[in-house]
Amino acid sequence: MATFAKSSFSHASYASLRPVYPQRLYNTVLAYHQGPKSFCVDVGCGHGIVAKELASSFTRVMATDPSPGMLDQARSLSSEISNIEYRQTSAETISFLEDDSVDMIVSGQAAHWFDYSKFFPEMARVLRKEATLALWGYKDHVFVDRPKATEVLNKYAYGEGNDLLGDYWQQPGRKIVQNKYRDIEPPAEEWEDVQRIEYEPEARGRNSGKGTLFLEKRIKLGDCMNYIRTWSSYHGWQEQHPESQKREAGGKGDIVDQMFDEMLKIEPEWRDDENWKDREVDIEWGSGLILARRK
Repeated sequence: MATFAKSSFSHASYASLRPVYPQRLYNTVLAYHQGPKSFCVDVGCGHGIVAKELASSFTRVMATDPSPGMLDQARSLSSEISNIEYRQTSAETISFLEDDSVDMIVSGQAAHWFDYSKFFPEMARVLRKEATLALWGYKDHVFVDRPKATEVLNKYAYGEGNDLLGDYWQQPGRKIVQNKYRDIEPPAEEWEDVQRIEYEPEARGRNSGKGTLFLEKRIKLGDCMNYIRTWSSYHGWQEQHPESQKREAGGKGDIVDQMFDEMLKIEPEWRDDENWKDREVDIEWGSGLILARRK
């Protein structure tokens, strides 16, 4: 995704604020896998958390990403791990891998940017028979105990207009995420035993949504604000509004400040707490996981 390759994008903030995938997600993927665990490839690896986690399960791991900034973060976070190799390339451009040479290919929060007309033929070429393809992504979070704040979040995230973020998402990628990867269809002639594991959160308490919950976190509101600032839509908005800087950096306020101003008006417990940015809240992300086996 072009935003994450730009020099103005904070790859360090992305690495520190994005959710961490829980062990139960990796266990689900590994339990599905059949056969050898010699070689795993993580495409669209971002800051490398998936490659780092799977390195203990495979003899060799390769992690690829088109963004040099993301790869720098990945290398710095896994410097103590010797069996990970990093390469700068897109998920569709892996001609350097031999036919039938890979046991598993994974991708966390990247597959919605792929060109499937090129991606699936390359996956079918390099994966051995009965090898695993695992793709997962997550949509926007929900304040599980705060339905009114969640409504404000959704309005700012997807409303249209100059003062909202909806027009700044790159499509169709964002719609694919919002639909929990249902739009990604492994071709039936090359893939079998396709499984989908989803979760749709609700603002009615923890684990009140439908499906299998993988991603949840207790987070300070101030950190939540900065997490939203890692969104690609926020980066696009910021490029069009360079004069609008966040208050904590000395500016008059950006769209995230405006979003939380509106939340404070309808969440009196937050508003009445002078240290509200240190207040912790529970959030959950909707997610979709696709598992497919090479025929």
